[in-house]
Amino acid sequence: MGAGREALTVGALHHVEVWVPDLAAARRSWGWLLGALGWTPFQDWPAGRSWRLGPTYLVMEESPALSGRVHDRLAPGLNHLAFHAGPPAAVDKLVAAAPEYGWELLFPDRHPHAGGPQTYAAYLADGQGYEVELVADPDAGTDRR
Repeated sequence: MGAGREALTVGALHHVEVWVPDLAAARRSWGWLLGALGWTPFQDWPAGRSWRLGPTYLVMEESPALSGRVHDRLAPGLNHLAFHAGPPAAVDKLVAAAPEYGWELLFPDRHPHAGGPQTYAAYLADGQGYEVELVADPDAGTDRR
């Protein structure tokens, strides 16, 4: 583990990204509530804002890719949940077992670096359209599963 980094817990929440139809309204309401709860501003850009509490952060984004004004994975509401999943080998085991339980690998042409060359993660969608991101801990020494 790198200097100054907290130990990660397998199965713990990494981040939540919520796509909203009105970022200004979300910044007002969520910014106040999260600040009152001890979350601190983390990132700020023209289409979004995030807040952090410990190793977990919450993103509100008014994405140009919104497909409508009702909830689905690409509309206002929950986009995906991300979980710490242990070392890369643990992510690989989860990906291998996922289809048996109704999950489909998203972005298979870019897996396991769909999030960029510095990440090792799997993006899965279930039959109802819910998405999860399984994030590997590159500093994990052994497979804890």
